[in-house]
Amino acid sequence: MSERRARAHRGAALAATLVLTLPLAAACDGSGSSPGAAGAPRTQAAAGVGSEPTGSISANVSGRSRPVPVDKVVEVTASDATLDKVRLAPAGGPTEEAPAVTGRLSEDGTTWRAEDRLEPGVAYLLHARGEDGSGQPVRSTVRFRTVDLTLDEQTYPSVAPLDGETVGVGMPVVVNFDVPVTDRASIERHLKVDATPAQPGTWHWLSDTEVHYRPKKYWKPGTKVSVDVDVNSVPAGGGVYGQMSRSVDFTVGDAHVYRVDAQAHHMKVFSNGKLLRTLPVTTGKPGFTTRSGTKVIIEKFDVKRMNSETVGIAAGSSEAYDIDDVQWAMRVTYSGEFIHAAPWSVGSQGRANVSHGCTGLSTADAGWLYEMSRRGDVVEYVGTDRQMTLDNGYGDWNASWAEYKAGSALG
Repeated sequence: MSERRARAHRGAALAATLVLTLPLAAACDGSGSSPGAAGAPRTQAAAGVGSEPTGSISANVSGRSRPVPVDKVVEVTASDATLDKVRLAPAGGPTEEAPAVTGRLSEDGTTWRAEDRLEPGVAYLLHARGEDGSGQPVRSTVRFRTVDLTLDEQTYPSVAPLDGETVGVGMPVVVNFDVPVTDRASIERHLKVDATPAQPGTWHWLSDTEVHYRPKKYWKPGTKVSVDVDVNSVPAGGGVYGQMSRSVDFTVGDAHVYRVDAQAHHMKVFSNGKLLRTLPVTTGKPGFTTRSGTKVIIEKFDVKRMNSETVGIAAGSSEAYDIDDVQWAMRVTYSGEFIHAAPWSVGSQGRANVSHGCTGLSTADAGWLYEMSRRGDVVEYVGTDRQMTLDNGYGDWNASWAEYKAGSALG
């Protein structure tokens, strides 16, 4: 949990937002305010005006009650008056961790509604100004504090791809939460993906801590995708709230689809529908059968140590291995399947399956493939009786569209 603890102070991702502004001048902060309990809404005439205003301004928050929940949507209402300006911000001034709260004024000027949610454990100051039907100025000032939340009461979202990344056509959007989400529907309502050109897509929950998004078919090459994980202070169930909103923009590159036939011992490499090369390969031998199905490149290593103990093969056994410098390795499952250079098996490539489940190529072929590949490129396997699963890496394409849609919390 150390990564979460290091994020107790939210960083630059909490960008400063546009606010319907009101200068925090001294006269706005209480000189001439009518007496009352601390934090109570106060409506008053402007200084120097003798008559009392006929209108009033009220808010749906008050400092007189218990701390305000962070998902409270603050509203300001003018009665027999119209609002001019409203400002909602931390009492000590906006910061990166607790920015001012944006809001929208209704066309008739009678209501203001916050567009952003509140931060936990923050003292807020709400100022509102307007005038009544006779032109008399009215004001309201409310001081209130939000509920404080521990880190265990907040769930932080990590997002893939990275902002600015170019990915393959099979890349799902992956959101991981560090504290379980038990109200999936509440969170999913605040997850949004926009693609240009537009393509149908849906979210699918793999667990209470992981949700993916994929289009109905592979992304179209050149697609621009924007992901908005707008979960800050959104209820996640069981007294847990979202911690920090995230936004990511990424681009889909060329359509790289690699088709591996474990029986024919070859890989056909396609780019944008054109066959570039057919490469001899070896895949998993009996007892270590390579999975059939659609896989997606998860990560790349120009050099990777591969140790059999990481995949359950004990050191000292007849199948044990520990190779420090495997070149051009590209992971396609969490369970340990890679595409990589295997110079020790060149004599079997194109003729027999002799690996422990990985797809082995010559060093030259593996280097050529590695150079053109990126995260999200698709590898389609056939020819074995062992099936790929949805959660073993980016296995999203191993479910039908109907099955995948059924994994959404919103139906």
